[in-house]
Amino acid sequence: MKLLPLLLLGLTSLSAHAATPPEGFTPLFNGKDLSGWRGGSTYDHRKLLELPEAERDAQIQKWTASMTATNEKTGIPHWRVENEELINDGFGDYATTEKDYGNFELHLEYKTVPLADSGIYLRGVPQVQIWDSTESDEKAVSLGKPKGSGGLWNNSPGTSGKDPLVKADKPFGEWNQFRIHMIGSRVSIWLNDQLVVDHAILENYYDKKLPADQQRPVPAKGPIQLQTHGGEIRWRNVFVREIPNAEAVEYLRSKTPQSAQSIFNGKDLTGWAGDAENYEIIDQSIRCKAGKGGNLYWNTELSDFTARLEFLLPPAGNNGLAIRYPGKGGPAYEGMTEIQILDDNYDKIKGPIKPQQVHGSAYGLAVAQRGYQFPIGEWNHQTTTVKGSTINVELNGVPILNTDLSKIDPSTFMDNKPHPGLNRSSGYFGFAGHNDPVAFRQITIEKP
Repeated sequence: MKLLPLLLLGLTSLSAHAATPPEGFTPLFNGKDLSGWRGGSTYDHRKLLELPEAERDAQIQKWTASMTATNEKTGIPHWRVENEELINDGFGDYATTEKDYGNFELHLEYKTVPLADSGIYLRGVPQVQIWDSTESDEKAVSLGKPKGSGGLWNNSPGTSGKDPLVKADKPFGEWNQFRIHMIGSRVSIWLNDQLVVDHAILENYYDKKLPADQQRPVPAKGPIQLQTHGGEIRWRNVFVREIPNAEAVEYLRSKTPQSAQSIFNGKDLTGWAGDAENYEIIDQSIRCKAGKGGNLYWNTELSDFTARLEFLLPPAGNNGLAIRYPGKGGPAYEGMTEIQILDDNYDKIKGPIKPQQVHGSAYGLAVAQRGYQFPIGEWNHQTTTVKGSTINVELNGVPILNTDLSKIDPSTFMDNKPHPGLNRSSGYFGFAGHNDPVAFRQITIEKP
């Protein structure tokens, strides 16, 4: 028992020399060595995971050998630790977390030198830009360096997040602080306590050269990487917090604009029409009764709109969002379309489905991206935007469908079924029940 005060004294002494992570955060860098890190490069994380295990391990070993190698000119390792700082000489492969992260908040500090260039890869995707914002020659201006660090530089020109909102870099010799918040593909960044990227979508760099209908969003999970790019950079106080799914949904809900109108009062179906007897109100949500179906719709005709809502699926749950529904017939055919609401594991439970039936798809018409649903028993957040003949669907912060229904070749319609309502310019928004107790809440409509 007499040893306890001495042990506590030792812990107190250690913590006095090490920065304390904020509440809920854990250190990615322990201040002593590269434990928890491996080598990496600008390499599609999906492709890495698809490699045979032996080939994948060999590739990681190759990157790690480059990361830990010694600079032949200086005799100093490319990556080293001094005074609880992680230092890179500008060369060698990237410091990459061994662990993959989904939704997270990252805090870190960095200090660099003139003419240096670096960045932070999010889920293995480039990048949060770090560079010399004092450069002002023609090339530097064309790249955007004078605008400052912190932008999502690999995003397409003119898109949100490509350039930082303000220039927030500190002078050389001073430490800069990043706070990076990522939910789905949505990224917000603060540099030195100034917001430089506001809820922007990080584009998937690795698919940018593919045809638009083949491009995928960023992975649901991937590593955090510290890039090397020709100039010394120092890192310290690198802390991460994994964001729970419920918090992610709450955050996305908070982004609903004030102009959006709530169309469900949480108590009853006032303002709704259709097969109301087949739906029930449970815990301030609209839920299709088990074994029942039919179409329930908000009794206000819409043309262009954005619908935001949260949904909860049972195993193999199936429902749909009726888009420009005429009030009779099937929304998928008599309406403009039905946006599928379906358990991502439906086919594993009930049997095979076709690509145009996966969650978020324009039913029978256009295929959505899979793999971004939260587990059964957890709420999901979805935004569906209808403008003219185009439909965009964003699930849990990830764009999973971006299609123009007027440009879809009828010969590709699922089962060659005609869609007589495809060109409807207005109609109702609602739910298409298919016998499963799928629930919806926090339902809003925003008109242009």
